[in-house]
Amino acid sequence: MAFFRNDAINRVNLHYGVHAFAAGAGATFYFAYLLRAGVPVPATLATFAATLAGRFAMRPLALPLARRWGLKPMVAAGALTQVGPYLILPTVHGVGPSLVLLAAVSAASDTWYWPAYHAYFAAIGDAEHRGHQIGAREALAAAAGVVAPLLGGWALVAAGSWITFGGVAVIQAASALPLIGAPAVPVAVRAPGAWRAARSGLALFASDGWFGACYYFVWLVMLFLSLGRNFAAYGGAMALAALVGAIVGLFFGRHIDRGHGRRAAVIAYLVGRAVVAMRAASLGSPWLAVAANACGAFVGALVVPAMMTAVYNLAKASPCPFRFHVATEGAWDAGGFAGALTAAALSAVGAPLSFAVLLALPAAAASTWLLWRYYGVQPDAGGIELEPLLAGEPP
Repeated sequence: MAFFRNDAINRVNLHYGVHAFAAGAGATFYFAYLLRAGVPVPATLATFAATLAGRFAMRPLALPLARRWGLKPMVAAGALTQVGPYLILPTVHGVGPSLVLLAAVSAASDTWYWPAYHAYFAAIGDAEHRGHQIGAREALAAAAGVVAPLLGGWALVAAGSWITFGGVAVIQAASALPLIGAPAVPVAVRAPGAWRAARSGLALFASDGWFGACYYFVWLVMLFLSLGRNFAAYGGAMALAALVGAIVGLFFGRHIDRGHGRRAAVIAYLVGRAVVAMRAASLGSPWLAVAANACGAFVGALVVPAMMTAVYNLAKASPCPFRFHVATEGAWDAGGFAGALTAAALSAVGAPLSFAVLLALPAAAASTWLLWRYYGVQPDAGGIELEPLLAGEPP
């Protein structure tokens, strides 16, 4: 398997697998814990929206540090700063200063980590094997996600929040270790045309941000409520979904690398729309909610390779992958902020959360169209031609 011969990608994927284990045992329960801690549903969603707004505002601050340090230290430092939210979560008891601090620290840690991680993955990966490499990463993350939510749910019930999130913080810090020995990737002091090149990914990430907010994050709230606010049942549902995703994810990227990007995008978002409808119909039904959550694993396994193959290859073809991802992650924040705030407003006026989940449908349609155009320009996903996309020319 040629796509496993890239040692740098293998190290970064191992890092991501450990990071995903921490997220599965800890971040998966972020909203669930806030709800059990007395934070109302509208305030929980508004906190997420505030975190995204903070990320958007702080992103430009990452560029001077990246130019000084390079990408690998930024990824490692970001992984370490993501310990912070896990240590703050147990202090939250309803709406108050701890909740505000949680949103601020979460925003800062994500600002450090995600643009650097995506830029690093884009820079060291291989365009001709991109779908395979993303599929392998997502399968590893999904495999970690099979065990981690079960452990997280059990630990929250048996040991409490301090021990659970403290242990998760240690695992999160350990995710930086596989990066030792990975290659350094500098960030150019000047990169003419970098911001213009990033325009090709802005719409993709903005639509994906709205889709993610409504399809995934609002759903996490709805799922936890449908399961009677039970940590163990919620963890089991997430583990079942991860098992399905682990089986599907490794093989779908290969489909894209063989030149079937358009077909992959259409299939991914057709399945996505079906699962959105299923999730909206599951409100109040635990068994239907668990089934809808498991089916959602297909969506993640299909959408991530289709979306991120395009984004990573556009980033690698741009004058500066880091600047590209600073800009596109900002677009994701804007789309996610709009979706989360809309969901919070609907909840505040008494609308069922199923309405907010259905708001993912127009974003799925937009993403399908944008990826259809992208893969029409470059169906084999390598050697990306930016100019037709930037100029708005048809594929």
